Amino acid sequence: APWGGRKALFGTNPLAFSCPVASGYPVIVDVSLSKVARGKLMAAAQKGEPVPEGWALDSDGRPTSDPKAGLAGTMIPLGDAKGTALALMVELLCAGLAGANYAYEASSFLDADGPPPNTGQMLLAIDPEAFGSGAATARFADMIAMIEADDGARVPGWRRQELRTKLLQEGLRIDASLIEDIQALSGS
Repeated sequence: APWGGRKALFGTNPLAFSCPVASGYPVIVDVSLSKVARGKLMAAAQKGEPVPEGWALDSDGRPTSDPKAGLAGTMIPLGDAKGTALALMVELLCAGLAGANYAYEASSFLDADGPPPNTGQMLLAIDPEAFGSGAATARFADMIAMIEADDGARVPGWRRQELRTKLLQEGLRIDASLIEDIQALSGS
């Protein structure tokens, strides 16, 4: 819903950004423009657990801690009015510019009801070495070094990159209940 509004107009409209760095992991930003990703409500609904108030509104536009009511209603934007502005920007660029469905026009990705969602995407690729002296990734590394030197600061995406490296080395641990659910779906 737009900030201050009640009607579900925008999608969770993720923004993703990746930036190469001369050494080390790239910077990776992947954020939903709702306060939390819709998947968090879905997971809480599956577990029968409440969600914090401030994540979603029910179908009447009232704040709710019931994830099922939130899924039937709408998500609250990240960053309040500023998040709404970003969500609107993404809707206009990815749906309006592309001639695709706005989120409120699209069918759900969560079930098989209705026609294909017909959502749009916008991809913008820039060669960083085409600018300035051709040393952009080294300049990016300078900024990253400043973040790393600030005790407690984190570089976006690095935690996930480190986790990925660890999982590739050690393997992935999966709850037995999830394996059982998957086997039940596949009939094995």
